[in-house]
Amino acid sequence: MTTAPARRTELAAFLRSRRARITPEELGLPPGPRRRTPGLRREEVALHAGVGVTWYTWLEQGRPINASPQVLDAIARTLRLNQPELSHLYRLADIRTAPAPPPCDDLDPTVQRILDDFGTFPACVINSRLDVLAWNAPYAALWPRFRGSRGRNLLWLSFTVPACCSSLVEREVDLPLLAALFRTHYVRHLGDPDWEGLVDDLLAVSPEFTEIWSRQDVAGVSTRTKRHQHPAVGELRVVVSNFEILGATDVELVVYTPEDPQSRERLQWLLDHPEAPGYAHDHPDVLYVHE
Repeated sequence: MTTAPARRTELAAFLRSRRARITPEELGLPPGPRRRTPGLRREEVALHAGVGVTWYTWLEQGRPINASPQVLDAIARTLRLNQPELSHLYRLADIRTAPAPPPCDDLDPTVQRILDDFGTFPACVINSRLDVLAWNAPYAALWPRFRGSRGRNLLWLSFTVPACCSSLVEREVDLPLLAALFRTHYVRHLGDPDWEGLVDDLLAVSPEFTEIWSRQDVAGVSTRTKRHQHPAVGELRVVVSNFEILGATDVELVVYTPEDPQSRERLQWLLDHPEAPGYAHDHPDVLYVHE
């Protein structure tokens, strides 16, 4: 599928998913007769956005029509889109989109030196596809080591590890957010074999990803607390913060700061005991011992 048709298909699916979550009551409409599907009808969205029903129907059908920023803003207000969703809508409609950055496989050696000097805080560098490009020793102690390009992708690693063996304490929160962050950048790479291949492979092996991906959710980066279960020390709570790396295109520095004294002590213990058991990469249902 070429970029333009793929973008229109994604736009149609996104609009339908946002329409399904809005109730008539939220727009001040009476509930009316029993509805066959949840959410608003197309004509209700068109009426409140001030656009023609036929035109909006074509937009949801992925037809090759153009939408102005003013019309998209009106649709966004009707569908109660938040800022990440509005930005996502603009990218799908090919409005105010920045050129897709080139892939980043190699980092300046200085970045790795910065990571290594980060003290006891786990830190890594990721790109918009959620590939881990570099990491420091505390990160390796907290999470499994990465082997191979696919094994170093956070989306793949998170969705292909069984729930019973996952280190994510709040999978029901972390996995949807991860998929939503990925989708925010995915629309700039529609048709790219590396991106499409990752999605296709995940759809083939993970029913959980398939269900979450169908929601069409998008999200922006925000500082938050993540709970991690390590087999050697138990639960650690870390605050996740993202920082842009100037001079490096499409990559971010991610720092995991222990949220409480107990998490800090447990992380320090892992650093002091490199032989502590952890989860194996290639066999996530068994433990391995650091070499």
